[in-house]
Amino acid sequence: MRQNPQDFCCYTHAVSIPTQLPSLFFADLTREQLRDAAPSALLVLPLGATEQHGPHLPVGTDWFTVEHIAREAAREAAKSIPVLVAPPLPFGCSQHHIPFGGTFSMTTETYYRALHEIVLAAVRSGFRRLFLLNGHGGNHELAQLVARDIALEHPAHVAAASYWTIAWDALVALDAHKGMRLPGHAGIFETSMMLALRGERVAAERPRRNNVPDTDPRTWQRPYRPEHPGSWQAMDGYTDSPADATAERGALYQQAIVTTVAQAFLEFHASAA
Repeated sequence: MRQNPQDFCCYTHAVSIPTQLPSLFFADLTREQLRDAAPSALLVLPLGATEQHGPHLPVGTDWFTVEHIAREAAREAAKSIPVLVAPPLPFGCSQHHIPFGGTFSMTTETYYRALHEIVLAAVRSGFRRLFLLNGHGGNHELAQLVARDIALEHPAHVAAASYWTIAWDALVALDAHKGMRLPGHAGIFETSMMLALRGERVAAERPRRNNVPDTDPRTWQRPYRPEHPGSWQAMDGYTDSPADATAERGALYQQAIVTTVAQAFLEFHASAA
């Protein structure tokens, strides 16, 4: 069952404030600093993709977005817990976007193995709390499988989630499901996020699509997963109407996501004590 943001509030007060780490960013630190931090810190691994995002968004949209969310959420969480953000993994499982060009992808099997080995290396380096924060739909189930398998095999606590599932209730409260696909692909939601984050990289002329139905506000997951050959080509690689995106919408979405993701970091760190 998905929890409401209010369910996380107690963890902010329950965890004592640790000694400040020299930096939030894994890549900034030395091996000695990382060895010292590993036993108690939450290590966040942002998972993205490099793939087509319609005729109007950069191919780095997924990893630009998830890296920003991971860093900002970590800043919030670091007020209460030791947390580090790893460099983003900018390649994902994006086979369905290859026909459009502009896409780097790993197959399902290769992505699972690559992510498993990265997480295992972190565990072998001493980290015992790891959070796989995903920003690309094609990685969603695979990241969860890696989290499950690592925790079964090794003495480490591992969580995995896509940022939109963590923030779902908060996004629905902002009507981010109405007349659009949530999160969709290169539609209103992602285009608004990019307008707020890197507006100079978003094309001024963006396609419009009318009469898009609302997303079911209850969940991202359908009762079953339908896959239809050629469906991505039929919709030209974007799911709704990016012409209706705004930077103002994107800023609201980002704030809701960062707040709830930071709360999820706190909850998970406390549960892995």
